[in-house]
Amino acid sequence: MRRQKGFTLIELLIVVAIIGIIAAIAIPNLLNAINRSRQKRSMSDMRTIGTATEAYAVDWAYYPQEAEAPVATSLEPHLSPVYIKKTPPNDGWREAFRAVSESRFYTVGSAGRDKVWENSLDATAYDRNPTTVMDCDIIYANGTFISYPEGVQTD
Repeated sequence: MRRQKGFTLIELLIVVAIIGIIAAIAIPNLLNAINRSRQKRSMSDMRTIGTATEAYAVDWAYYPQEAEAPVATSLEPHLSPVYIKKTPPNDGWREAFRAVSESRFYTVGSAGRDKVWENSLDATAYDRNPTTVMDCDIIYANGTFISYPEGVQTD
């Protein structure tokens, strides 16, 4: 009598169960890492827009005066291509950055993962502290972040 080669049904079920357990652990960590990278990309792009706006202010002695609007229509005509080659129009979640600028102040913002604005872009409406909430607005005003994610993020 020849012995059959191969795996038994029990062995295959155990392997599938182990793969399922590993996936259940790994997928939430992967999704969190993706959202954190989107936050960091958005913060980096906002810092770049702020640096270009500061360079504009050095040359002209004031910031561009624009009402609250998407960056592509408010700041980009003043900044591109002299101070920045191409102004980043969208945050990590593919939503338009918003900006408001006055002669002495500017604010750039992203609504974050939930795409819902907590307040207007008025810098005084935010508490100027880091937050651990994943859905927080990210606000960059006058060279510093006034509302931003930091530390372990909660959903």
